[in-house]
Amino acid sequence: MSFVPLETALRRRLDVVGDHGLRATDPKAHLEALKAAHRELEIQIARLPVDTPPQLFHFLQQQSYEKAHKFLKDLTFREPGGLSE
Repeated sequence: MSFVPLETALRRRLDVVGDHGLRATDPKAHLEALKAAHRELEIQIARLPVDTPPQLFHFLQQQSYEKAHKFLKDLTFREPGGLSE
């Protein structure tokens, strides 16, 4: 199971949320970037297999995206194969 696309989508959304410069200089572009990042994240979440770790699934359902991202990063150190097997 590969979580690389999910991790990428999470990182992108977190990066857009944290882009205070764009939000300050071009709020409309920031909102569009946020919408696009969220759409991609929703696509990746919908593609998750049924054997997705329950804790990860919980974080995603609760929109705790920083926790989900940390879970995936920690996964690289906990399991052989890390984000992908």
